[in-house]
Amino acid sequence: MFVLNRTGRELTKSLCRLVGAFLFLSLAACAQNPVTGEHDFVMLSEDSELSIGRTNHPKIIAQYGRYKDESVQAYVQSVGDRLAIVSHRKDLIYRFTVLDSPVINAFALPGGYIYITRGLMAYLNSEAELAAVLGHEIGHVTARHGVRQQSAAQAANFGYTIGAILFPELRGGPSQEIFNILGGALLSGYGREHELQSDGLGAEYLARSGYEPQAMLDVIRVLKAQETFAAAQAKKQGREAKGYHGLFASHPDNDTRLQEVIASADKYAHVKKGKIARAEYLQRIQGMTFGDSEEQGIRSENHFYHRDMGFALDFPVGWQIINKPESLQAVSVGGKAMIEMGVADINRKVSPKDFIKQRLKISKLKSGQRLSSHGLEGYTGLVDVQNKQARVAVVYLQDRAFIFFSSVKESKTFSQFDLEFINTANSFHALKTEEFKLAKALKLDVVTVAKHDSYSTWAAQTRISNSPMQQLRLLNGHYPARELSVGQQAKRVK
Repeated sequence: MFVLNRTGRELTKSLCRLVGAFLFLSLAACAQNPVTGEHDFVMLSEDSELSIGRTNHPKIIAQYGRYKDESVQAYVQSVGDRLAIVSHRKDLIYRFTVLDSPVINAFALPGGYIYITRGLMAYLNSEAELAAVLGHEIGHVTARHGVRQQSAAQAANFGYTIGAILFPELRGGPSQEIFNILGGALLSGYGREHELQSDGLGAEYLARSGYEPQAMLDVIRVLKAQETFAAAQAKKQGREAKGYHGLFASHPDNDTRLQEVIASADKYAHVKKGKIARAEYLQRIQGMTFGDSEEQGIRSENHFYHRDMGFALDFPVGWQIINKPESLQAVSVGGKAMIEMGVADINRKVSPKDFIKQRLKISKLKSGQRLSSHGLEGYTGLVDVQNKQARVAVVYLQDRAFIFFSSVKESKTFSQFDLEFINTANSFHALKTEEFKLAKALKLDVVTVAKHDSYSTWAAQTRISNSPMQQLRLLNGHYPARELSVGQQAKRVK
């Protein structure tokens, strides 16, 4: 409880000023919602909304990469256009982009910029399911969810600032923490309602454009199966699972409120049975890259191969390899240790030891030693970072320096992992002739199931290294235990 050393009259005046400030803010920041027709609290104009999307679109492409198959890009754009034209904001120009990422996700920026990863597309099994994902994201745009979310965050900060001016007791400490908690609760509440509204809008757009609205539930089943599989994998590796955002991840397909929202879309349907287009969709994703791309490098168990940069290396067995645009990381079971590898151009003819001193600005390197495995020049040593010991290593390949930084969560465990740190740096080598085939990306292969086909047979033939049988079942909507049916079209991985 705050103890206010003020008179009742001073307190009343301050409260009046605070209420007046919020009243001014609310009156000055209302706009008609394109979906509901009601007035929403927003602090950004439509021009500002469009600018957010326009400014951030190149950043999204730079971070994730644009999938290079133009026929797939055109197909997704055509499906998205069919939905957008029946949406509540048909005046916007919508841009639908397939991102070159194995991550299972889709999202939208304000202003009509909508993204779906090839990672998510691989697990969908009909055009209607693709339309359901795109329709959900269009719903975020038409209802201006991004703008409303940002406005709520700005209002929370604005409210605290005014309060701190009028009530000095609110400045800093526990008061700021309480306000952050309240603001966070407000925003998370908005998020849940927004996701449910987007599901309803997506189902409506499906119905209006001739697709089957129930495809929304089919997508949720696909993603719930993925979530179950990912959680089991994460538990096995001692890490936290990350899934698709929104209600697709947090609500089961038998959620009563969600089913009611989707069922209500039937009144917009102009045909009795909407379009599903399973065969057409499978034909469109034939040959799509599955998992890592060759441009980003290929993970296989504890191995990593990069065709374009011409190198390979091995991480400790059982560690999770995370391939980011700016670096390659590996995390031990339970997250107790981490190895991160980056790359930099070599501009001066200096030794790896001097590179560490000059380029990495590490002058106090302890227990230094040369690395000369696989005929490459390298150097490693220990460095203190925030009172913890870490290992730095640099290995040269042609005109590039590959930089390893290895650390532990708790100092007492460093010696337990240090040999693995050194072995990882020592495993780095130029890609061998026999490894080029391992550096090739996996591809989806759509086939008609024959009598001799089974998931066990396909799993034995695929290059999927992590739980191949389960992954194949996930691809075809048969997880966890269903089998293939003769004569059906199904996806395998070559």
